Amino acid sequence: MSKKVLVVDDEPSIVISLEFLLRREGYEVSVARDGEAGLAKIRDEHPDLVVLDVMMPRLDGFAVLEAVRGDPAVADTCILMLTAKGREADQKKGRKLGADAYLSKPFSTHELADRIRELLI
Repeated sequence: MSKKVLVVDDEPSIVISLEFLLRREGYEVSVARDGEAGLAKIRDEHPDLVVLDVMMPRLDGFAVLEAVRGDPAVADTCILMLTAKGREADQKKGRKLGADAYLSKPFSTHELADRIRELLI
């Protein structure tokens, strides 16, 4: 059975790239285009991994991360932050809120694929 990955990002070109990469790697992929929809899908679908952007409409990625970590039903969900907010302060905030990994955009597809494999072992 393939692992389920949820991509939560509002940028269409990033979503298309991630869907292609993740499907090529053999993962089952679903998408949410804003933080509110992403949080709902996390609670409904219980994905093995969430690739989460920070800057999104309705609910930003940090708020989604905080809500997930505060919800016992989904608190153990693996979350990789993938965002243009790559400053050290943003990375510290992501780690403090409980992100399992944090990668900055633009990103290397090889590095992303390797990181996802490591997280899903």
